[in-house]
Amino acid sequence: MTKIPPYFSGFNVKEILTDHPIDKDFEDKFIMMSKDELRSIQEKKFLKCVNRAWDIPFYEKHWKSSGLIPEDIKKLDDIEKIPTFDKKNLMESIGKNPPFGDFAGTNMNEDNHNHTVMHTTSGTTGVPQVILFSPKTREIQNLLVARAYLWQGLKGSDVVHSVYGHGMVNAGHYMREAIIHFTNAILCSAGTGLETRSTQQIGIMQRFKTTFLIGFVDYIKRLAQVANEMGVEPGKDIPIRIISGHFGLEDRNEISNLWGGAECFDWYGVGDTGIISSEGPDHEGMYIWEDAHYVELLDIDTNKSVDEGKQGNVVNTVLFKDDLYPMIRFNTHDISAFCDGTNSIKLPFRKLKKIFGRSDNMIKLKGINIFPNGIGKVISEREETNGEFFCKAIRDSSARDQLIVMIEINSTKSDNLEETLKSLIKSKIGIEVIVELYKPGELSELTDVEKRQKPIRLKDTRFD
Repeated sequence: MTKIPPYFSGFNVKEILTDHPIDKDFEDKFIMMSKDELRSIQEKKFLKCVNRAWDIPFYEKHWKSSGLIPEDIKKLDDIEKIPTFDKKNLMESIGKNPPFGDFAGTNMNEDNHNHTVMHTTSGTTGVPQVILFSPKTREIQNLLVARAYLWQGLKGSDVVHSVYGHGMVNAGHYMREAIIHFTNAILCSAGTGLETRSTQQIGIMQRFKTTFLIGFVDYIKRLAQVANEMGVEPGKDIPIRIISGHFGLEDRNEISNLWGGAECFDWYGVGDTGIISSEGPDHEGMYIWEDAHYVELLDIDTNKSVDEGKQGNVVNTVLFKDDLYPMIRFNTHDISAFCDGTNSIKLPFRKLKKIFGRSDNMIKLKGINIFPNGIGKVISEREETNGEFFCKAIRDSSARDQLIVMIEINSTKSDNLEETLKSLIKSKIGIEVIVELYKPGELSELTDVEKRQKPIRLKDTRFD
């Protein structure tokens, strides 16, 4: 008998689709489910993850250092007793136990280790962080993405154009797997502008009549600009009907208009956890996939639960990662807030509002927390700009902290535009900034917008 290859022996597709259904089965299972029933499902999965984590050196050391013992965790309500962790803790583990760290739950230096899917962070600022999935958890991650796309309106007749990057990072690979494994749509996996030049991407989209566009909004916006420069009309020559991306504070009406009136959907996830939440057809917030995740919002400073409607760090527990690399109270440092508890679809799932920024990618000037994407939203309101910007925090010769906001503008520059933009930014974020204007494309070396999924928008030089 032929032995099943290790990857395919690691999961049963019918079982995971029963636990985490997609398409019509998703609505049939969860619409009208009581919150108590959902809570029971979550608690069972949570306790299984906790039991597994106690056998893994990283978690055992981290938890015991806070005084935690196994008997302390008996129900989901006990989750607040467990200390959070973040990328810094993972990188410390990798530094002490190179190259994989001690959080996997299998010894990958041995020949017979558990089959593992490995990705890393970009590693642009140093040693890349390892991201690990078992075959089972990889496929659950994939089907949850497919669930989002199908719920948002993806059809088998659609041509999907993906601008998620490949290489060692997770995004492009699991988008490809989600669409190929769990939908009938045609996929053009183009990647970033570094992998497939922007002009080539427009040619591909025009040739194959792309209808469904996925990726990070910054580059999606850039592609629309390139199309217009090439004389290609988005929406007509490229019949995009749906865009599914990561909007944050971006003006979706602007993006929609750039692509001929396409319907826009937001969703949220991180590399370590996969997709966490997704906007549905009601456009009433991003529904947390609570059959797969338990999400908390914790105060940036105190690490305590925030009040209803308040912003906090997204802290996530992945309820399906019960074999390799459990994720229990992982602090993403992404900032969001819960929507109110109502929804017209009658799902028991809670909803997240947009992602407002990152607590580890903000600067404090004159007592005010400033997020680069908040400034970007302000800039995009002016038709003289093309949406591209870069922020640099400096400390001048008088030891005063200043923020320089570099902005690309179109050829049509109105009088006193610098002062207009300065006043606009000050009115929205509360501090005075220095505005510098640039021609289209001049900031690309600073932002890496053509190369990166998430362009660089901020550099803090005050402590260099």
